[in-house]
Amino acid sequence: MDRTTGTWWSATAGEQAAAVRSGGASAAEIVESQLARIAEVDPAVNAVTQLLADRARETAAELDRQRSRGEDPGPLAGACFTVKESIAIEGVPTTHGASHFANAVAAADAPPVARLRAAGAIPIAHSNMPTLTLAGMHTRSELFGDTANPWDPGRTPGGSSGGDAAAVACGMAGLGLGNDAGGSVRIPASFCGVAALKPTYGRFAADHRMGPEDPPFGAQVCVVDGPIARSVADLRLAFEALAGADPADPRAVPVPLRGAPLEHPVRVAVVADPGGRGVHPEVRRAVDRAADALRDAGYAVEEVADVPRLEEALAAYGSMLMTEFAPSWPVVKTLLGEGGHRYIEMSTAKEGPVDAAEYQRLTGVHLSLRRAWARFLDEYPLVLGPVFTEPPVPPGLESRDEAGHERVSTAMRLCSATSFVGVPAVAVPTGLAAGLPTGVQLIGRPYREDVCLDAAAAVEERLGVLTPTSPAA
Repeated sequence: MDRTTGTWWSATAGEQAAAVRSGGASAAEIVESQLARIAEVDPAVNAVTQLLADRARETAAELDRQRSRGEDPGPLAGACFTVKESIAIEGVPTTHGASHFANAVAAADAPPVARLRAAGAIPIAHSNMPTLTLAGMHTRSELFGDTANPWDPGRTPGGSSGGDAAAVACGMAGLGLGNDAGGSVRIPASFCGVAALKPTYGRFAADHRMGPEDPPFGAQVCVVDGPIARSVADLRLAFEALAGADPADPRAVPVPLRGAPLEHPVRVAVVADPGGRGVHPEVRRAVDRAADALRDAGYAVEEVADVPRLEEALAAYGSMLMTEFAPSWPVVKTLLGEGGHRYIEMSTAKEGPVDAAEYQRLTGVHLSLRRAWARFLDEYPLVLGPVFTEPPVPPGLESRDEAGHERVSTAMRLCSATSFVGVPAVAVPTGLAAGLPTGVQLIGRPYREDVCLDAAAAVEERLGVLTPTSPAA
C-alpha cells in the first residue's frame, strides 16, 4: 500500500500490520501517524483519557528491531489499540473513570492486553467510559467528562465502551478493547458506525477484579471483553489473537477458532422487534437491509416471531445482577460522583434485589434459558436483530428520569438477553440514516464466533464500511 507516513492512521489494523511485516512501513511510522491523529481530533471527541505516547514509541522501536533481525513481529505488528479504563495496562492507573482509583497503577497487563501485545499490537491510550461502568449507558466519567459521538455531539456515543468506539471511528486507533455485559461494545459500535465482537462466555481470558476478590456469579458469566474495529477483517484478527485458554482465567477454554462447516444454506432467523415492544422504522430498515445482504450472499433468511423467553431472560438478568450488587451499593454510590448513582438506583427500583431462595432459583433459570437458546440456535445457527431498537439517543437519557431509563433499557433488550445466556454476537454497520450510523447484530451458537464473523463480513461487503470519520461540529 502506497501511503505517506501521516496517513497511516486511516488504514485498517490489518493493512497497518501487513505493511510493518512486509517492510512497507515501520511500526514507528504507524505510531506517529496515530498520535498525530489523536492530537488532531480528540479535543473534539474526548475519547482518550491517558495517552501512552512514549511507551508506544518504545514498543514500536522494539518491533522494528525485531523485524530487522528477521524475527516475526506478529500478525498485528504495529497496529495500535485503545484500552477501556476498566482493563489493566501494566504500569498505568486503571481508574474506571473514578477519582477513587486515579492512582491505582496496574501491576500487570490484563489477559486480553497481554494477548494483543503478544500479537504485535501496541496499546496507545486508555479510553473513556461511564464511571465504574455504573453511571449509565452514556460515556461520561467523573474523572474525564463526556465523550462525544463523532457523527453528532447531540447524540451519545453509547457505552460503556464508548471511548473505544469513538476513538476507532475517528481513526485514533485501529482497534479498541472494551467489555460487554449487556451491549457495552455492541451499542457504542452501532452508534459510532464501527464493528464489534461480543464473544462467547469463556472464549477470551479476562480479569475483572477491582481488588483481590473475584466478582460474583452473575458478573462472572455476563461480562466479557471484546474488540472494536472499523472492519470485520480486523475483528477477526483481534479474535484470533485474543482466543484461547490461559492460566490467568480458568473460564477460558481451548476451543478451535473455526468450527465444523454448517449445512448450506445457513439458516438465519430475523427478529426485528424482540419481545414485540416496538422498533424504530430506521432500525427496522437496517435489519431489512442486512437481511437482503445475507440473502444475496446465499443465506436462508427467515423472519421468526421472537427469540426464546426474552421477558424471562430480562427479568432474571436484572434480578441476579442487582441482588449481587446490593451489598456493596452503599460504598459504591459514594464513588460515582455527582448524579452517577441515578442509573443504578432506577435499575434497582425496576428489578430489585431478591432473597436467597429466589436467587438460587434464578441460577437454575439461567441454565434453562441457555438450553432454550441452544435448541433455537440448533435450528437457526444465526439470529439477525437490532443492537438498539432506536437511533442513537441524547447523552444521559437513561439517567434523567424513569421514562428515559425505561426507553433505553427497552431499546437494548436483545443485547441484555444475549449477554445473560452467554452467546456470541457481532455488531456490524448497515449504512446511514439522517446522518447517523445504523447497525445490526448477528448472534450465533456458543463458540461459533466464526459463523457470526462470516455473516457480518457478507453484510459489510454489500453495505460498506462507514469509517474513519472526522468529528462533526
